[in-house]
Amino acid sequence: MFKIIGKTNFDFIGLRKFSFILSTILIVLGLIALVNIMIGNANMGIDFTGGTMIQGNFEKPINIEDLRSTLAAGGFPEANIQALQTKGVPNSFLIRAKTLSDHTTPGAETTNDKIIALIAGESKFSKNPFHKDSEQMIGALVGEELRTDARNAVLLAIVGILVYIWIRFDLRFGVAATVATFHDVLTVLGIFWVLDIEINQLVITALLTLGGYSLTDSVVVFDRIRENLKLFRKKGDFVATLNASINEVLSRTIITSMTSLLVVVVILLFGGQVLFTFALALTLGIIVGTYSSVFVASPIVAEWEARYPKRFK
Repeated sequence: MFKIIGKTNFDFIGLRKFSFILSTILIVLGLIALVNIMIGNANMGIDFTGGTMIQGNFEKPINIEDLRSTLAAGGFPEANIQALQTKGVPNSFLIRAKTLSDHTTPGAETTNDKIIALIAGESKFSKNPFHKDSEQMIGALVGEELRTDARNAVLLAIVGILVYIWIRFDLRFGVAATVATFHDVLTVLGIFWVLDIEINQLVITALLTLGGYSLTDSVVVFDRIRENLKLFRKKGDFVATLNASINEVLSRTIITSMTSLLVVVVILLFGGQVLFTFALALTLGIIVGTYSSVFVASPIVAEWEARYPKRFK
């Protein structure tokens, strides 16, 4: 079996005090971000805040970056522009943007009107007019429902992880895996909030995907721990068992994380703006998830055993 590194003997569990301090900071930051997201004090996408969608087409091919820079200069830097492959209608685009704050004021220019005016007033498109095919408003009520559904989906996923690990391994392993997953999700949310990166449905999808990735990584380590518990039963050194198990799967963990990271980084660099936040969330999640499976999940099991011994039962 191929190994990226040879046999190691790192004392991962011995570093748990430092990892607990770092993880506590990340979790607190994530909780602050979560509260701000729930009250709407964050950079939320139009899926959650409400906005407008315009679908239309140009007569001739254009550079999507020219369209994006035009809208950004006109006050829509976070507009989401997606090229469409519409049969019989070439050069079609879907533009999504947040609603202007004064869109309800009588006589005020609406978001749709301003976007159309920006495109029409750009010299690059003077000989290549934009024809609007349809427009749709996304109300704040729909955004609130989506926000609630996203929150419930994350909570249900975490509860499901706890039950699954509890049944397959033991309660202490289930709690450790749940805390590690919760840690990963909150860390990514916290980073997005601090950097003021837009949080949309793709980010929520990435967080749910991250939950599954984090769980898989933790299960691999826990599987090896369970196997080694039988071998170390006579010695009774639980911490040594945990360290040996982590070191034995370290090569596998690094290879899996690097392989996943390479794919996601390619999407991050070349996937365009539409997939950027999704790829960024996964990139951060893979890094944090690898860290948590080694420095969060297993140390929690070690602390649990130290306080409430259950000697290899």
